[in-house]
Amino acid sequence: EYQIVNIESLNEIKEEKITLELLEVKGLIKDKNKLVKILGNGEINNPVVVSAHAFSVKAEVKIKLAGGKAEIVNV
Repeated sequence: EYQIVNIESLNEIKEEKITLELLEVKGLIKDKNKLVKILGNGEINNPVVVSAHAFSVKAEVKIKLAGGKAEIVNV
């Protein structure tokens, strides 16, 4: 079961690279050792590199359109 993060929540993070560790520190996920999926609800304004186990198609497209990159973390 995935921990869900919507891309609009990523705007609050002022880093260029968003890792599982950073998501945990910022309180967007409870445990960096569990699966994380990024969903495309909302908009993303910053060109960021996001690391997660899975991305919805919408999230991946929006991240790329903002000039960022979606990186899959292998389990």
